[in-house]
Amino acid sequence: MSETLQSRIDDVAQIAMAICATLEGELSKMGFAPNEVSITGFTEADFHLARDPASGADSLIGIWRDARGNKCGELLFHADGSFFVEHDVIHPHPGKPRWFVEAVTAWGRAGTIKSEPRLLPAID
Repeated sequence: MSETLQSRIDDVAQIAMAICATLEGELSKMGFAPNEVSITGFTEADFHLARDPASGADSLIGIWRDARGNKCGELLFHADGSFFVEHDVIHPHPGKPRWFVEAVTAWGRAGTIKSEPRLLPAID
C-alpha cells in the first residue's frame, strides 16, 4: 500500500467510523435486531485512489465485499471532504411488511452525516 493511500485512509478513519455507526443506527431505527443485519467495519474495505473527472483530484474509494467476494457496499471520499457511503441490507423491513430494505446510505461532509434507508416495495 502506498504512503499516499494509507495517509488518505488515516485521514478519513474517524469520520468513516462515525458513518458506519450512523448506518448501524439506521438499521436499529427500522427495528432490526442486533446482529440480524450489520454494517461491515470500515477497515474491512479494500481501498484505492481514483481520479475524480469533475475535480481532477483523487478520491478515496473503499469497496466492501461479502464472504463470496461480491460487492456489498462502497465508501467514496472526495478530496473536498464530501462523502457518499452505501451498504447493502437486502432484507424485508422488520416493521413494515410492504417494504424491502435494499440498502442504507450516508452522505455529507466532515461534521455532518445524513443517512437514510433505500426501500423498495415488497413483492406480494
